[in-house]
Amino acid sequence: MRAANKGERGENRAMAKARAASRSNRALAGNTIAFQGEAGANSDMACRSAFPYMTTLPCPTFETAMAAVQAGKAELAMIPVENSIAGRVADLHSLLPHTKLKIVAEHFQRVEHCLVALPGTTLKSIKTAKSHVQALSQCRNFLRKHHIAPLVHADTAGAAREIAEVGDRSVGAIASSLAARIYDLKVLARNIEDADHNTTRMLVFSREEAQPDWRTVQCMTAFLFRVKSVPAALYKALGGFATNGINIVKLESYLSGAHFEQAQFYAEVEGHPEQRGLRLALEELGFFSEEFKPLGTFPAHPFRRKGWEAPTRPGT
Repeated sequence: MRAANKGERGENRAMAKARAASRSNRALAGNTIAFQGEAGANSDMACRSAFPYMTTLPCPTFETAMAAVQAGKAELAMIPVENSIAGRVADLHSLLPHTKLKIVAEHFQRVEHCLVALPGTTLKSIKTAKSHVQALSQCRNFLRKHHIAPLVHADTAGAAREIAEVGDRSVGAIASSLAARIYDLKVLARNIEDADHNTTRMLVFSREEAQPDWRTVQCMTAFLFRVKSVPAALYKALGGFATNGINIVKLESYLSGAHFEQAQFYAEVEGHPEQRGLRLALEELGFFSEEFKPLGTFPAHPFRRKGWEAPTRPGT
């Protein structure tokens, strides 16, 4: 009997430890934001700027970053959708029709490229710079001026990590100052990008919907739709936004289906579905659409009104 009681007590202690570990994991996940890329990537920097109290979780792809949220391993995921120089990030659009996550925020991240290298290295000693192809193209003037040959790498932060591991003093990387700090590298030059307006817009995804109060906060609403395959269907579908005074901020199309016979649209508009104008516009859209999927309503970022004069934290 005593042996049985000891066994039960041991089992109870084990279960208590398991529950405590489970609670700890849930608490950790609740303070975690996922992003695509390696530690020190621009998306990592954006997560830390927008959510400085959260722990960042590097993921290999957009899909795995969003899957981490869906699985409860992270509370949020921050995904880039467009850049002021490179244009839209197309990969996300294939995931939106299938995700159960909701867009809860947007963030604008100023891209500040740095040339980083091993400690003790000088700018004159750098002959080659590794980085993502877009980062290299965005710093073309600087590289040409200093006679540095570009070398394409899969990731900006990955390039920084690689030069730290290889130890070649003639090779640098174009990466963030955060990557330099993480991999113990020296920043040889800051803000080497050709355009000073280089900005990436990010969307933040969560399992739970945001519930902004449209009476006190300017809101944005995002959704997917597919129009019926009839003449002037898109014109008629969007007519309700014009007649109800709703500003369409973003409208993108991409072909779907095995035969690419129909276009699916991603749209962002100003307003909240509880506001009469947007409610009526969405009703009219639904009448002319075969498919409609709301993706979330979220507060508009101050950057939309004031650009970089908006009151944001350093680095945002």
